[in-house]
Amino acid sequence: MSHHLFLALLLTMGGTGVLLAQPSEPLDLGQAIYRQHCMECHGSTGKGDGAKAPFLSPRPGNLISAATSAKTDHELLRTIAQGKPRTSMPAWQDVLPAEDQQAVLQYIRSLVRFTRPLTPPPPGP
Repeated sequence: MSHHLFLALLLTMGGTGVLLAQPSEPLDLGQAIYRQHCMECHGSTGKGDGAKAPFLSPRPGNLISAATSAKTDHELLRTIAQGKPRTSMPAWQDVLPAEDQQAVLQYIRSLVRFTRPLTPPPPGP
């Protein structure tokens, strides 16, 4: 029995959810890290509108903006690792292992896909 199937069975049978403390999917891990470390500034959907955002200058980045989306994974990972000078964005390289930084990047990339389509729908006949 695969780990994922076991987890699904455990959850559907009313399991306690203890296994969720160690998410197996990178996206789940990324979401957990984002909620713990990023959401209070960047907001639940990544728009830079978290609870602390009004008190920060400059305001937190909009992670689903076209400008952010256009950055390479390398550029975004560097920002996650090293932070941004003269902003409230801290360096996470000494807090989060590289795989966690990668997982949170994957989650941030997923926010764009879930928020709006990247291409317009095709024109009708």
